[in-house]
Amino acid sequence: MVICTKSERETRTAAKKYAATLSRGDVVLLYGDLGAGKTAFVKGVADYFGISGVTSPTYAYLNVYGDFLYHYDCYRLSSGEDAVALGLNDYWEGDNICFIEWPENVAGALPENCKKVFIRKTGDNEREIEL
Repeated sequence: MVICTKSERETRTAAKKYAATLSRGDVVLLYGDLGAGKTAFVKGVADYFGISGVTSPTYAYLNVYGDFLYHYDCYRLSSGEDAVALGLNDYWEGDNICFIEWPENVAGALPENCKKVFIRKTGDNEREIEL
């Protein structure tokens, strides 16, 4: 399914609807260029679960919200071994919902059966989201 949005608010609304399909144990891979809206998408998912304060985990690698929403940013990693060495994979097969930005950088460590979301910037505020 492909959804076109015209603002960050619409991107968050689309993500909020997507969140209704998620279950604990899901790992969602977020693909998109810098500034595509990956963190905005996670904010929308967090909205669904009543969680606020979502920020990009770029410098921390991982932000945890509530007791089950894990948001990873693997931009600065170069391999799955890096993720394992940092212990980032400890929760990828747990009772959590995990969102991983830049999953291509840690592909060797990812669990099987991940869900994928592709976000493409098609204009200043427009996005194409493939679920």
